[in-house]
Amino acid sequence: MKHISKLLFFLFTYCLMSLLTLAAEEETKPFEVKLSEDGVQRVEVVVDSYSFDPNQIIVAVNKPVEITLKSVTKLVPHNFTLNYPEAGLSIDQDISPGEEAKITFTPTKTGNFEFHCNKKGLFGSHLKKGMKGVLEVRG
Repeated sequence: MKHISKLLFFLFTYCLMSLLTLAAEEETKPFEVKLSEDGVQRVEVVVDSYSFDPNQIIVAVNKPVEITLKSVTKLVPHNFTLNYPEAGLSIDQDISPGEEAKITFTPTKTGNFEFHCNKKGLFGSHLKKGMKGVLEVRG
């Protein structure tokens, strides 16, 4: 009986994680960030279980960007990694559950740059579960 309970718990947890992964793979509508009066492009990104929302962000080149990362998870920490130093993008920011973090940068090249969560949990890599997005930098 003890082994059956453990097996059922494992199966339930695996199914739940699979459903979360499917939900995380949905793409949000591209979000074009507007330039504020002070010349900064600001956007809030909700960090949830295996997802970023929005996960497609459009910004202008050579203009400062400020992203507020807002974690809505209760237990699982996440991360925001955007590693393209040649384009002025060198970010590796941890986000604790239920907390916020601000990151600022100025992209120096146009193009599409993938961001992702580099954490690995009990059920594998957050990136492999779909926790990624694209920063599109336009001229």
